[in-house]
Amino acid sequence: MARPPAAHRTIFLVDVEAFGDHSRTNKNQIVVREGLKHAWRRAFRHAGVDPDRCAVEDRGDGVFVLVPAEVPKSLFIDYVPLELVAALNEHNSSHPKAEQIRLRMAMHAGEVELDDSGSTGAAIMHAFRLLSSQPLKDTLARSPGVLALITSDWFYSEVVRHSGITNPTDFREVRVSVKETTARAWISLPGQPMPWPFLRGLRSIWSGSRV
Repeated sequence: MARPPAAHRTIFLVDVEAFGDHSRTNKNQIVVREGLKHAWRRAFRHAGVDPDRCAVEDRGDGVFVLVPAEVPKSLFIDYVPLELVAALNEHNSSHPKAEQIRLRMAMHAGEVELDDSGSTGAAIMHAFRLLSSQPLKDTLARSPGVLALITSDWFYSEVVRHSGITNPTDFREVRVSVKETTARAWISLPGQPMPWPFLRGLRSIWSGSRV
């Protein structure tokens, strides 16, 4: 059977901060995983995205979601992040510290190939590089909030800048360098003020970092 042609898909990634910390027991990690699943699915539904129509891959300490091409990308900037913050805050308010969740989130889009084993494409690799970048990790570590968001330069230029709801000035440009990837990206803290002095002070360090 012939494989379907590549399609332009929205790529949503989240990763739990300090999932493997020694303070978390196996049972704590199970609760975190269940809480994450509930949080992102609720955020999707409240934003108008049907999670059951998406291709989902459980990453253990995170989630990789491919969204159908016809779903508006603006939903993942204007609604999903704040809905995710609300769901995480609700979870954290009723769980001990070892079961609380803070997330790194990456957004990108591009051509994705599907096969019998799953999906592949340069766009997917780029999104994972953004998710694991040091600027994103450092920004969340210094934030009192529960979510740090990074978008590719493409996603910022084509989606964020043209939003009628999200303010593009809530994002700050960073340079990420992870393995074979060196690129410009944009970071924000949904629901929180951005630590801009910190960002300006470390921008030159980030531009030369290797992870």
